[in-house]
Amino acid sequence: MNNNNELRIALPSKGRLREDMDKLFSKKGIIFNNLTSDRDYIGSIAGIGKNLVYFLSAKEITNRLEEGSIHIGLTGDDLIQEKIYNYEKKISKECKLSFGKANLVVAIPDLWIDVVTMADLEEVSNIHRGKHSRRLRVATKYKNLTNQFFSRYGVVDYRTVESHGSTESAPFNGFSEIIVDITSTGETLRANNLRVLDDGLILESSANIFKSLTADWDQAHSQSLKDFLKKIA
Repeated sequence: MNNNNELRIALPSKGRLREDMDKLFSKKGIIFNNLTSDRDYIGSIAGIGKNLVYFLSAKEITNRLEEGSIHIGLTGDDLIQEKIYNYEKKISKECKLSFGKANLVVAIPDLWIDVVTMADLEEVSNIHRGKHSRRLRVATKYKNLTNQFFSRYGVVDYRTVESHGSTESAPFNGFSEIIVDITSTGETLRANNLRVLDDGLILESSANIFKSLTADWDQAHSQSLKDFLKKIA
């Protein structure tokens, strides 16, 4: 519960998102107050009314948006849609940013020359189960989005294998037959002899400013959000 009319803002604490955010904020003249070093995790932004800034991981920002303990957060479409059930009722996208762009895709081995579409994959998965008496394995960190997408195309003879490390190497290491993963340039996929199905694009993701619809909002919060978005626009 926010008793001081402070807009609670969560921003990425590290990684490429933090680096790109810092570049954008520097360009837009957005200045942090009350920070003594990059290791500080609480501060505020000058010139937008009362606010508190928390520096968190992108995954934690997503969780906080869902529970409503922050008002706005900077994270990616991929995490919002993967981690939050019925996300449209809990989150709204307030501002699409120019960084953090990547595609969530279905990628298969180059050697599967006759597999080009999801319909082909559906046929291959059936053959695979009949031949090996087990389902096709799909390595991914995006189980929910994978299941939704595969269901849309009628692919049922598969099972997801949770990836904790480098998903692209899973087929090479024998942990899976195919993968679903985020890619920005496709170079890592090609380096692992993988290619994207012609209709295998699940999601185009980018970094965004998201608003929590489950948080407590009042007029002061809303005005501070407007001021913040004006600075970024």
